[in-house]
Amino acid sequence: INAESWESRSSEKMSEVVLYSKVGKIAFITLNRPSRFNAIDFELPGMLESCVQRANNDDDVHVIVLQGAGKAFCSGYDLKIFAETPKPIAGSQSMPWDPYVDFKLMYGNTMKFMSLWKSLKPVICKVHGYAIAGGSDIALCCDLIVMAEDAKIGYPPARVWGVPTTAMWVHRVGPERAKRLLLTGDVIDGKEAERIGLVSAAVPAAELDEYVLRLTNRIASTPKNQLFMCKQLVNQAYENQGLYSSQLLATLFDGIARHSPEGVYFKEQVEQHGFNEVVKMRDSGRLSFEHISRPTTINSNGNQSGVDSKMDVNGVKKLDTSIPSRRSKL
Repeated sequence: INAESWESRSSEKMSEVVLYSKVGKIAFITLNRPSRFNAIDFELPGMLESCVQRANNDDDVHVIVLQGAGKAFCSGYDLKIFAETPKPIAGSQSMPWDPYVDFKLMYGNTMKFMSLWKSLKPVICKVHGYAIAGGSDIALCCDLIVMAEDAKIGYPPARVWGVPTTAMWVHRVGPERAKRLLLTGDVIDGKEAERIGLVSAAVPAAELDEYVLRLTNRIASTPKNQLFMCKQLVNQAYENQGLYSSQLLATLFDGIARHSPEGVYFKEQVEQHGFNEVVKMRDSGRLSFEHISRPTTINSNGNQSGVDSKMDVNGVKKLDTSIPSRRSKL
C-alpha cells in the first residue's frame, strides 16, 4: 500500500476499545482508548485477541500492524479501574486471597496478549508515546517492534505491585539486561531500546509511519506460507527454552506481588491519594515500605514470632502521613 491509502483506510469497530481495518494484504489493529492512553480495561484483551483471529482467518492478509490511537501505544493496565477502585476488585482481593481466582484472570489476559505471538501471520508493533507496564507486555508479544526515538518502554510495576506476566524481557535482551531493567523498573527510550536489541528499529517520531509502511510492504510481498514457516521456526526455539513455563510462574508471581504486604499498602495508598501521585513516588524511589509490619513468621524452633497487635488483616499497619493529599503538590 502507499502512504495515501495508509492515511485513508477506514476502521471497522470490533468494539469501542479496538479498531480493525484492512488495506490490501495488511490488517491494522488499533488500541482505541486514547483518552486513557489506551490503558487496558476489562474488554481490551479479548477484543485484541478477536482482531488477531480475524486477521488470521482472512486469506488476503499477509501481515498485521498493531498500533495505538492518540498520544501513546499503551500505558498499561488502567489504574483508575484496577488500583483506585476500592477492593475487592479484579486483581486485588480481600484477604485471605485466592491465587486460583487471580491466576484465572491474569493468565487469561496473558494468553490473549500471546495471540500476537501465536498469530499465523507476523505482527509489527508501532510504538509512539508509551509502551509501559502491561503495554510493554503487549508490545513484546509482537514479532517486530518499531519505536519512535522519543517513545518510552519499560515495566515500572517491577518496583512494587507487578511482575511482567508475558516474561518476554529475558527472551528479548538476555538475563543481564532483563535484570537491569526489572530490578530498577527503569523506563528507556526508543534509541536505547534499539541499542540493546529490544526492538528492531527506532526512528524519529515524524518518520515512524513511513518507516513502518515500508517495512510492512516489504513483508507483505512475501508468500503467507513462507512468513508462517519463518516465524514458527524462530518462535519454537524460544518456546523450547521454557517460555510458557516462565509465563506461568510470572503470572503467579504477579498475583503475589499485588497481595504482598507492600502490594496491599501500595493499593491502599492509591485508593486514598490517587494513582498519579503514588506511582510517581513509587517510581522515583520515594515511597517507603520500611514501616510496614510483617505477618506472623515461624522461627527456627517452629514457633510463631513477629505478631503485631496493630497490624490489620492484610498484615499492614494503618498509618501513613508521608504522602500529600490529592490536591497537594509533590
